[in-house]
Amino acid sequence: MDPGIALALLSSAFLGTAVVLANVALRYLHPARGALVSIPSTTLMFWLLAPFLLRGDGWNASAFVIFAAVGVVFPAVVTLLNFASNRLTGPTIAGTVSSTTPLFAVFVAILFLSEPLTVTAAAGTAATVLGVIAFTTRGEGVSRHWAAWAIVLPIVGAAIRGGAQAAVKGGLALWPEPFVAVLVGYTVSCATIFAASRMLVPKGAAPLNRRGVLWFVAVGLSNGTGVLAMYAALNRGHVSVVSPLVATYPLFTLVLSALFLREERFGPRVLLGVALTVAGVVVLARA
Repeated sequence: MDPGIALALLSSAFLGTAVVLANVALRYLHPARGALVSIPSTTLMFWLLAPFLLRGDGWNASAFVIFAAVGVVFPAVVTLLNFASNRLTGPTIAGTVSSTTPLFAVFVAILFLSEPLTVTAAAGTAATVLGVIAFTTRGEGVSRHWAAWAIVLPIVGAAIRGGAQAAVKGGLALWPEPFVAVLVGYTVSCATIFAASRMLVPKGAAPLNRRGVLWFVAVGLSNGTGVLAMYAALNRGHVSVVSPLVATYPLFTLVLSALFLREERFGPRVLLGVALTVAGVVVLARA
């Protein structure tokens, strides 16, 4: 298997695991406080690894600026948008719309990076996105209780994630060091999340507790490892291949939730979504 594809799937596995860990962590800690634990803990992990993994050769100021600019919005702003969209529209709508991230990533890569899009990659992307949408949508007939404008929030979140992936790819073309990209990005995100901490944590939110902190540290480490693997994959492959593969993380969440949390049922819609997603991965692996 191509190393870039393997890294993208590894990223998906870690990101999917982080979602399962977050489901447990949220039992003990408010999500806003969780973000103030997970992102800084990931940043600390990367700085502890810096003496072993950081290489200063090949310094490029433009790439550094790109990595820092991405850090302002990803994962910091995306985390805030996730909180808001989940609260206003619910996890089903927010998760389904978020599945369109590869479409934004591929569009930006074609427009600004002049990245070619083959028919095979386009077909694989379409199958993957449709598959993820299918098994993240729950046909429970729940009436809509939110204003139409609220759908803008998960769309903006998906656009930011997709744009961030394409931007990092552009930065890596100038300075091919995925660890530098993730270190700079998370450091800026950490500063951003602390700057917005007063707006994040509502009055009356439960205080920090040991269990919640430990679970959210695990969430942060899993997410951070997933982002590092994604940047390493982007350093090796096209956005049109890497982004859809990374977007399959709900598949890992689905399986892990069924195995450990006993919260998933594999009905026809889910099985169809899994089949489409796997087919998309197979096609992308051959793109």
